[in-house]
Amino acid sequence: MATYSGYLRSRGDDMLVELLRRRPDLATPSPATLTSLAARSTNRTGLERALAHVDALVLQVVEAVVALGSASRERIVEAVGATDRADQVALGRAVDEAVALALLWPTAPSPDAPLHPSPGLAELFGPFPAGMVPVEPPGDGPAPGRARRSDSPAPDLADLADLGTALAAAPAGARPVLDALTWGPPVGVAPPAGSPGALAVTWLVEQGLLDRGDARHVVLPRAVALALRGGRTHREPARPPVVGGGAVERAVELVAAESTAAAERAARLVGHLVRVWGGTPPPVLRSGGLGVRELRRTAGLLEVDEVEAALVVELAGAAGLVADDGEEVPSFVPTVLADEWAASALPARWARLADVWLTTTRTPWLVGGRDERGSVVAALDPELHRSWAPRLRRSVLDVLAATPGGAAPGAEQVVETLRWRTPRAVPPTPAVAAVLSEAAFLGVSGAGALAPAGRALLLEDAEGAASALAACLPEPVEELLLQGDLTGVVPGRPSAALEDLLDRAAVVESRGGALTVRFTPTSVRGALDAGTTAEALLADLAGRARGGVPQALEYLVRDAARRHGRLRAGMASSYVRADDPALLAGLVDDPRLARLGLVQLAPTVLAAQAPTGELLDALREHGLAPVAETPDGQVLHGTPTVHRVRGRAADRARRRALDGGPMPEVDPTARLTSLVRRLRAAEPADDDPGHDSPGGGPASGQGGGPGAGDGTAEPAEALVLLREAAADRAQVWVELVGSQGVPQRRLLRPVRVEGGRLRAVDAEREAELTVAVHRIASVTRA
Repeated sequence: MATYSGYLRSRGDDMLVELLRRRPDLATPSPATLTSLAARSTNRTGLERALAHVDALVLQVVEAVVALGSASRERIVEAVGATDRADQVALGRAVDEAVALALLWPTAPSPDAPLHPSPGLAELFGPFPAGMVPVEPPGDGPAPGRARRSDSPAPDLADLADLGTALAAAPAGARPVLDALTWGPPVGVAPPAGSPGALAVTWLVEQGLLDRGDARHVVLPRAVALALRGGRTHREPARPPVVGGGAVERAVELVAAESTAAAERAARLVGHLVRVWGGTPPPVLRSGGLGVRELRRTAGLLEVDEVEAALVVELAGAAGLVADDGEEVPSFVPTVLADEWAASALPARWARLADVWLTTTRTPWLVGGRDERGSVVAALDPELHRSWAPRLRRSVLDVLAATPGGAAPGAEQVVETLRWRTPRAVPPTPAVAAVLSEAAFLGVSGAGALAPAGRALLLEDAEGAASALAACLPEPVEELLLQGDLTGVVPGRPSAALEDLLDRAAVVESRGGALTVRFTPTSVRGALDAGTTAEALLADLAGRARGGVPQALEYLVRDAARRHGRLRAGMASSYVRADDPALLAGLVDDPRLARLGLVQLAPTVLAAQAPTGELLDALREHGLAPVAETPDGQVLHGTPTVHRVRGRAADRARRRALDGGPMPEVDPTARLTSLVRRLRAAEPADDDPGHDSPGGGPASGQGGGPGAGDGTAEPAEALVLLREAAADRAQVWVELVGSQGVPQRRLLRPVRVEGGRLRAVDAEREAELTVAVHRIASVTRA
């Protein structure tokens, strides 16, 4: 009989490459042999990952084969309940998908060959796949809620053709009992003796339509369930929901306008955050995140709520625009990338943020909640990574992309579609709602519908997304309407230069179709503090004002300039003083001391730009005898400073020295093709006793005793043999190593291989045992 590992060996290279492409976890890390690949593809983790990405119809197909044990393509189509040509075509596609993923495999290359479930797959569908008693080998023994099984084959459906006639003579209550168990679960609690339902249940058991599971439970046999269902495992095939059905329709112009406005706002808020933190960097918590108070302060400076502030902070961090400076008292400060980003055009700035948002593993919507320890989750917390976040964003945007243009589905409608696409990995509705909210904030969507720039973003084309946004943006405006009440209006989207001018010298009062600003003494003083003079500021305003600069604004600017600079402040690292002014005479003008930056503040006091230690050394070299003093004037005798580099800095330097540069990009298909060829080369020759022939049975070794062929001591190959034996209800010779290190060979029938343990039945000893797989030295087919 053919085996799963033999089937994998018989597949062509192109089919194996496609398998590895569809199930990338099988290729990472690279398996050593095709048998290792078979072991990896049949373990619980690999099967769970494969099932997590199939749609509801493929899942029904796989479950139907698990419930039936094996089935031809025609039988699968019948079992799932196809009613028309469209259903048959869809089910044919689902069967092909399951075979391509190696969830189902044929025993022969013929299209009529029966399909079997992958070994280990039955355990993933629970105790009753498709709501029926599973096809299980004998030896499990009766248990509460489970049927008593025998080695005899299940009766054919033809034996139950007169089921309706038999039920016509059944006592009252028999039919409702069968109706309750028909579509599962097939186990029910038997009514107490003497009750009205007990007579009906007893009659059904006597007629063979129910089995006694134990003293308290009855079980509907598989053959009876199939007869009552008309041979089907499912009521009807799963059909995809109408994407966007019932969603609100939005005009294309509205979607574009909303998305561009949101994109411009998002880029502006991130830029504002960079400027604010560049002036007053917030401290880093000991846990590595941003404190609640600092987040609240940042939200106030950005004039947004804390939810949006957390998203802005996380976007800036994910894009590398702000980072921990690594100082002794660390702070979040802008990086050099922030300057490059700020110098880019608006579409390029937005595309960078949107691309980072789509691919980052950060989850900003969790900020402010509680973690498993009950602590508040902080923004920029190092623990705020979730590996599934990029897949969630992409899957949500894929749903929006599949909707008709202008349709704006809500979170519930998106979840309904995702429940069809990935029924075993349905995201929670709050997470989907958070992704939709973030997409709207960024301008990836507009008015709830996917924007043109968002569609380009899904194609992993950042430049295309920037171009799509630029096409929707209105032309920038260079002129400004100044009014006598010290306000100004920009009739449109201000250019970068005009926006920079207004950001330095005015306060924004409102945004919308037009930008309204107000000039105040404080805002004008901010421009002067930044280095602008009154004449330069008035010239900039006059060059952009349509009707000139009003007199009131000119008076405001000149009055602010007149008051500006009356007080002076400077910086000094150290000072030197003496009771006798003669001791300091000539030191300021001495060229040998120019590097100290000496400035005379008083006849007996000089300020210096150099540190105190350097100042003392220079004065001593000059022939003077200075000493250091404390702030209260006491003499301070210092000790020599010994410099050491911090461990983190040394590690970074060593990593930079060892860094050989970026790895060259490799074509994924070429890499997988090379991997498949290596696996082929590592396989034994066809005449090797341990190699299954593609056509079915083992090449040799069909004997029934120890030492027969098809044995292996390799752990990966042993797992494959055990799983295949469990699926085939076959016996194997297992060499077990006891606690004393003594090997023992036993003939076992594996029942389940899961969690690092083998559950098997020893028919000779009429016993069941569970053993850790690391105690298995070798496995040989019997």
